[in-house]
Amino acid sequence: MRSDERGGGLLRVEWPTILLIISCYGAWLALGLAVWPDWPILAIVGLGVVLALQSSLMHEACHGHPTRSARLNELLVGLPVGLVWPYRRFKAVHLRHHADDRLTDPFDDPESYYRALWQHDRLPRAMRMLLAINNTMLGRMLLNPWLGSIGFLIADARAIVGGDRVIGRAWLLHGLGLAVVLPVVHYGFGMPLWLYVIGPVWLGQALISVRTFAEHQWSERPDGRTIIVERSPLSILFLNNNLHLVHHKMPNVAWYRLPALFAARRDEWVRMNGGYVFPNYRTLIATYAFRAKEPVVHPVLRRTPEPGRAFRPRVRSRSVAGLGGMAPVPTEPSKD
Repeated sequence: MRSDERGGGLLRVEWPTILLIISCYGAWLALGLAVWPDWPILAIVGLGVVLALQSSLMHEACHGHPTRSARLNELLVGLPVGLVWPYRRFKAVHLRHHADDRLTDPFDDPESYYRALWQHDRLPRAMRMLLAINNTMLGRMLLNPWLGSIGFLIADARAIVGGDRVIGRAWLLHGLGLAVVLPVVHYGFGMPLWLYVIGPVWLGQALISVRTFAEHQWSERPDGRTIIVERSPLSILFLNNNLHLVHHKMPNVAWYRLPALFAARRDEWVRMNGGYVFPNYRTLIATYAFRAKEPVVHPVLRRTPEPGRAFRPRVRSRSVAGLGGMAPVPTEPSKD
């Protein structure tokens, strides 16, 4: 068996990730069963951290980790303790996001937080105000778990009603997972489901929003659109996706190999993204807690409707806020 360039070395199974998955779901059970009855606040906070980690593990799995079997990876991380995102929907949306030449495009990048000018101007004033607040760090943490989740759920419900069987199957599998998770939370933990939603689920998504808040910005150069946050205690929670440019350039490399790859070529990475670098998330929070880092409206793209564009194969796409559009059929992520 030979070494490959996916970051797995000689191992077909990446045991650090396997152990982290076991620890994640084990901590979920331990916090709910053993901590919640006596220390409820500690349990809620701990569960929020665990749900953020499970989201990071879903991201890792959709890039082909910790095994070379997509179905086994799905089975390992697909139990929906975070409630909102079906694994297959997360994977489909996220892999389309990895077309780096389309990053930040309000339509072609399903994870873009920018809006097309002509669509933004049609929104009610209250929604425009919410989107502006959502572009601050504090607003992103407080509002986006609701704005993003509700918009996503509505858009997928419409797609299912419209006959989208792929999305329907993803939600069917998700429903089977919820049939396991919800009784465990309600009867096993003894935690009210409404409290689980406004406590751990909200907190988990808020923590992930710290990472996603500034991951991408508009730049004429695709490499200049992706951030590097050099170091942070949150790195393990985000599975080193603070080194986000490294992940985008080498999307098949396992999370635990990213720091060494960054350190070996630090100056080159910084030149590559034009210095879009922050030393840590504390600096990001201090700078942008109450002010927007980026405008809501994309500064260059989608300023006007574009009928009659040249044909490219396209598939249905929904952004993280549930706004619809069409996205190009993605190429496979690079193998470097």
